[in-house]
Amino acid sequence: MPDVEMKGADSKAKDDTKKGEKEVEETPKAVPVSPVAEIKSNIALIERAVSTLEPRFTHRVLRTLATLRKRIDATVLRTSIEQIYTQDVPEKKTLLSWVPEGSPTDHEMDVDTTAAPTKPATPTPSVPVPEGEIYLRLLILHFLLTTPATHQKALGLAIETVEKMQSLNRRSMDPLAAKIWFAVERAYELGGELADARPLFLAAQRTASLRHDDETQASLINRLLRNYVHYNLYDQADKLVSKTTFPESASSPQFARYHYYLGRIKAVQLNYSEAHTNLQQAIRRAAQPKTAPGFYQAVHKIFIVVELLMGEIPERSLFRHPVLEKALVAYFDIVKAVRTGSLSQFQATLSKHAAQFEADKTYTLIVRLRQNVIKTGIRRLSLSYSRISLRDICLKLHLDSEEDAEYIVGKAIRDGVIEGRIVHEKGWMECASQKDGYGPEVSEAFARRIGFCLELHNESIKAMRYPLNAHRKELAAAEGAREREKELAKEIQGGELDEDSMGGDF
Repeated sequence: MPDVEMKGADSKAKDDTKKGEKEVEETPKAVPVSPVAEIKSNIALIERAVSTLEPRFTHRVLRTLATLRKRIDATVLRTSIEQIYTQDVPEKKTLLSWVPEGSPTDHEMDVDTTAAPTKPATPTPSVPVPEGEIYLRLLILHFLLTTPATHQKALGLAIETVEKMQSLNRRSMDPLAAKIWFAVERAYELGGELADARPLFLAAQRTASLRHDDETQASLINRLLRNYVHYNLYDQADKLVSKTTFPESASSPQFARYHYYLGRIKAVQLNYSEAHTNLQQAIRRAAQPKTAPGFYQAVHKIFIVVELLMGEIPERSLFRHPVLEKALVAYFDIVKAVRTGSLSQFQATLSKHAAQFEADKTYTLIVRLRQNVIKTGIRRLSLSYSRISLRDICLKLHLDSEEDAEYIVGKAIRDGVIEGRIVHEKGWMECASQKDGYGPEVSEAFARRIGFCLELHNESIKAMRYPLNAHRKELAAAEGAREREKELAKEIQGGELDEDSMGGDF
């Protein structure tokens, strides 16, 4: 009888995996939605938001703006406007006039008339609501801002869109208006007229606060703060913060920007603790690093400088973050110079990366770190030498003169950075001997702490409250137990209880 080859469990598993792979290959892949279909679906969602008074549909549309604006071009915009506006109305002609003549591109293959494969929405009317027109204007604005040749045209569209939006005065347009104001600021900035936009933002902010348009108000406050910080008008920015109240219902990205600008303002005003707190809030409320890497890097740059000004050293893992590793190379060199207390290394790093620091608007803050570097160097010298001349301090720290060294050492002694004294007659600094962990001062400190803990314990016991007449309940319960014991003893003496009634094994 011939031998029969038996298949093992491994061969069966391989056959099952091959069948699974074939089934996966046979399943059709999901076809991506074309930009035109996505725009039409978004217009339908905006119509639904206006009719049902539910702003969440508008927010859903705006969440797709970042990815959609990268896929649109002139052909997509023209096709979308012609399919959305089925009748020849003035709005259609106005929108088409702002879209430049498009050339055939790869997007023509993606353009179709099929609806997006989403939930069946209500049919779009021939003339959409004004919010739909504002949304189309927003898409055209972002498209015009992509090329330098159309920046002036984008500025004209921005001004016209603001006038139309303010004339309508619709509460349902608040989320769209916040995005429009961002595009308006970008149009003014790329057109080189950012300062001219400030009166427009101030007037719109007053109107939004009176109408209680929270999202628009939050966006405009951030636009104004960015405008002031861009032109180094920190006093006016601080006055704006003190005179306005940021809406609590604003979105997290708006709060992140607000805390970021507050951190910059407080850092310039030497209020480093509040600046550190605001920058921490900005980092926590910011989007994911891969979603908004530019903002994430900008916040961490000023955050590192503020930490250094506070006398702290940032964690090394921060400079290994994949999003921050390349952007923070110059700041990592500054941190190493501050940590080692080398003034020559600090000056060399500062001159090497001066262009980047000026572009990041952190140069003036980094210059302030010179005193921190000198203090760190003096602390290292005080730990190494029991007595050192001012001339040697001047040479080791690369200071200009002995007078500067004497002034800096005196200030360090007064601030408590080091312990010692300056001998003017002999021209040296005598450093105090290092104290160990024992002695009368340590015992006195421990005695004070122990006394404080004992006093806190005694006060806590005195402050404890007990329920009134609680002991009477215990006395009544004890008396009842004694009476039951007496009755039980009388019954036993009288013979009323036998072994069966008291339990068989008793």
